[in-house]
Amino acid sequence: MKLIKQYFPELSESQVNQFEQLLPLYKNWNQKINVISRKDIENLYERHVLHSLAIAKFIQFKADSHILDLGTGGGFPGIPLAIFYPDVHFHLVDSIGKKLKVIDHIADEIGLTNVRTSHSRVEELNEKVDFVVCRAVAPIDTLVDWTKRLYNQKMNHGFPNGLIALKGGRLKEEIKLLSKGSYTEEVAIQQYFKEAFFEEKVVVYVQA
Repeated sequence: MKLIKQYFPELSESQVNQFEQLLPLYKNWNQKINVISRKDIENLYERHVLHSLAIAKFIQFKADSHILDLGTGGGFPGIPLAIFYPDVHFHLVDSIGKKLKVIDHIADEIGLTNVRTSHSRVEELNEKVDFVVCRAVAPIDTLVDWTKRLYNQKMNHGFPNGLIALKGGRLKEEIKLLSKGSYTEEVAIQQYFKEAFFEEKVVVYVQA
């Protein structure tokens, strides 16, 4: 938790309290359902919470924005971002229903009122959002294809609406597969957070 306060000293007391509750809640649920890799649970704040908050360093979501977290798994990046942006609406979607029950319980326990979940596949979604966020769900070109029909036409941010993905590995090869003329930005997360875990990890933005 020290890491979160170190990089985000502006957090309110309420937000700090919500972040602090995450570790015991996830530990408890992890004993029943494998929500987070067993070896990662002790590194929850670095490898899951802080990783998710790289998106908050990349972009400032405006109040009343609508954000879709696609393939949220155990609630990342959606839950940390929802704590960080209490005035933004987050829709967390996954095809594995039991993980969403964990998210619903955790959101309720820590008093998150700006999160809803859906047990759904992306093809079944019928809504308009400002941004889609995700973490290593699929290759970039696949994500762009899946989400291209989901964006609002109206844009309220410095960045046009689009996809923001937390990625690593063979990213250049994925970017090459995007259609010609696609506008992308890539930022190494170590520009924000110095820990060795973030080597080769990147925030990727693709304009809708």
